Amino acid sequence: MIENWDFEKPVVELEKKIEELRKFSAEKQVDLSAEINNLEKKLKNLKKGIYSNLSPWQKIQIARHPKRPTTLDYINLIMKDFVLLCGDRLFGEDKAIITGLATLNDKRIVVIGHQKGKDTRENIARSFGCANPEGYRKAIRLMHLGERFGLPIVCLIDTPGAYPGVGAEERGQALAIAENIRDMFSIKSPIVVVVIGEGGSGGALGIGIGDKVLIMEYAYYSVISPEGCAAILWKDAAQKKEAAKVLKLTAPDLLSLGIIDEIVQEPEGGAHRNYELAANSLKESILKNLKELSSMDTDAILKLRYEKFRKMGVFKEPHSA
Repeated sequence: MIENWDFEKPVVELEKKIEELRKFSAEKQVDLSAEINNLEKKLKNLKKGIYSNLSPWQKIQIARHPKRPTTLDYINLIMKDFVLLCGDRLFGEDKAIITGLATLNDKRIVVIGHQKGKDTRENIARSFGCANPEGYRKAIRLMHLGERFGLPIVCLIDTPGAYPGVGAEERGQALAIAENIRDMFSIKSPIVVVVIGEGGSGGALGIGIGDKVLIMEYAYYSVISPEGCAAILWKDAAQKKEAAKVLKLTAPDLLSLGIIDEIVQEPEGGAHRNYELAANSLKESILKNLKELSSMDTDAILKLRYEKFRKMGVFKEPHSA
């Protein structure tokens, strides 16, 4: 059963009513098609009114939805011949990052992505998608493998941030992320990055340097969580809704600022409402961008990748009187 947020309750209640009428109509052999059609029109207008006017905080809630598709869901839906590759060859295996080889429309690729759990037990095992240093070192190991064999790389971001534990710091969390950022600028394979859910801070950037950076419609990408920002600026985590507004972390904001290149459309209400539609939309966007990159030579790709990130953060101050 899909969990729903407060702003979705009117939609859920109407959907439930329509389903009950359909069931009653079938069981009692009563023609209720006119009533059902009227309710479906009402539902369509209701959805349009709600989902076209979501606040940044409501979009974050959708990005964090417990039933939202994960990296493994997308791998299973749009890729085939997936071979899971594990370990960083230094410390161990980090289940918060999935890495492997897969086939996308007959194109062999390296796929890397944060992986959250489907329930509490799995979330604990996967650190809620918060990777340790060994996860980032595993990721860059796979990128170099892809480079060696001329395979394009697809990175799927979905993390609230890197794992903040003492052990992660002792094993070089900051260094692992910094080395990944540095090395990804020189990987000689095309890299397409997609933020599929949460894109939190350095935890996202550790696999986030790409030639094309895409974002799902209801995903977010930010230097800090709204709760963390509110705690720092207002000394009050309850100001998270205001923080979400000022951080400019939604897909349209990021596109206007030049942080991302493209918004991947989701089913109405979010990817958790229709996995297949969301997956097909993601597949189409990835293939389109990989095709564009495949027509470019390596030097041009590396040059544009560098220039893309150098342009970020540029702003103009008004002249003083």
